Amino acid sequence: MSQSAVAVETPNILWIIGEDLGPELGCYGHPEVRTPNLDRLASEGVRYTRAFTVAPVCSASRSAFMTGMYQTSIGAHNHRSHRNDGFQLPSGVRVITDWLRDAGYYTANVRRLARDPKDPFYRGTGKTDWNFTYTGRPFDSDRWDDLKGHQPFYAQINFSETHRGGDWDRAHLHIAGPADPARVQLPPYYPDHPEVRADWAQYLNAVMALDKKVGYVLDRLEADGLADRTVVVFLGDHGRAMLRGKQWPYDSGLHIPLIIRWPKSIPVPSQFKPGTVNGQLIASIDLSATTLAIAGVPPPLTMQGRVFLGDGAGPERQYVFGGRDRGDETVDRIRTVRTRRYRYLKNFYPERPFLQLNRYKEFSYPVISLMRDLQARGELNAAQARLFAPTRPAEELYDLEADPFETNNLADSLENQETLRTLRSVLESWIVESNDQGGVAESAEIHEHWEAQMKASYDEKIRERDRRLHRVVPTPLP
Repeated sequence: MSQSAVAVETPNILWIIGEDLGPELGCYGHPEVRTPNLDRLASEGVRYTRAFTVAPVCSASRSAFMTGMYQTSIGAHNHRSHRNDGFQLPSGVRVITDWLRDAGYYTANVRRLARDPKDPFYRGTGKTDWNFTYTGRPFDSDRWDDLKGHQPFYAQINFSETHRGGDWDRAHLHIAGPADPARVQLPPYYPDHPEVRADWAQYLNAVMALDKKVGYVLDRLEADGLADRTVVVFLGDHGRAMLRGKQWPYDSGLHIPLIIRWPKSIPVPSQFKPGTVNGQLIASIDLSATTLAIAGVPPPLTMQGRVFLGDGAGPERQYVFGGRDRGDETVDRIRTVRTRRYRYLKNFYPERPFLQLNRYKEFSYPVISLMRDLQARGELNAAQARLFAPTRPAEELYDLEADPFETNNLADSLENQETLRTLRSVLESWIVESNDQGGVAESAEIHEHWEAQMKASYDEKIRERDRRLHRVVPTPLP
């Protein structure tokens, strides 16, 4: 079948991915953030309220949603692993662009987006960040201008405003009305302090700068005559880059925005109603399977993601699973299962502190060192001080309806023991059935490598930051 014939029958598919982004958008009801472009996309599509990544950090999460497989099942669970050691995906596991290209799709990870190639703002990062070795080219192009002449296409655009770094720091320069730190609403595990408010406000500024880029993409779809044939998917790669967010498998690290808009020229799936809100449980790996199904590609029977939209949609999930493992030099293992109402977590290293040393976070998240000072002065409440406890509970259970910020651990509550036992059993079964490889320890050489790497990259920067901010209690570096 020729590419032109395929184009008549199949839609283009565009993923717009915000890095380190929770559902802190106007259309999700978050205060002091204005996201008119994403709000418009939601009004024209379906906004999903219970979408979760399966890992709370970039590399593990992206390894999962680009293969439709749990990172723990394919050996991609440790953050920044297998980049240069020749590690290959298991037999039968491929990135979704490989399946799509076999079906006649052109693929792109767009970097060059603006009509003016020198424009420093309207661009994508081209991020992949996978914990495995890929042989060949995973995408055919990085240019937006290549898409119109190569339909049908699958493209993704990655935006980094909400990832801490230069784009985050400059985000307020690209928007008309920055967030007012005095008006933001903080999670209860943060102290009400000017430095915390300023940090949260800058996160919202980054969200608003990201929204501006999304508007540019939507306008280009229209201008290039692509909007009526392109399924638009907006998502975060995992939760927000804040203390107790990124790298922690609570809702704050796993809950993401997910918005899908269906094009006018493609028959609409029966269960898709524009302008509606959908509360079914969705795992990020389900988006991989669903994308293949939308493209007319049957997902492999061994793919762990499930189709949730279209004629091939299966029954809704009762549970979504996730977990974290080593992040840089910080060794950990946590597994979690969530229902519509409850989240259960199993900590495999309960003897370790919640805030194990992670130099990247210590340097990048100023709230951590601030709260360490406030803790030493006795100025944190119980929910805030818990982050500095020397140990963790072996099990955690939260009622998200009563406790959306997951601060009241019900694991020892007598009236919740049945729920605890059920979710413990469900998680234990999933660990076995999914072939979770997190129980296999990495070699000591890997830990030593990352300890040395992060020490060299951050120790002096952290000491200088503590001096500059006049921290009473310095960051504990070995």
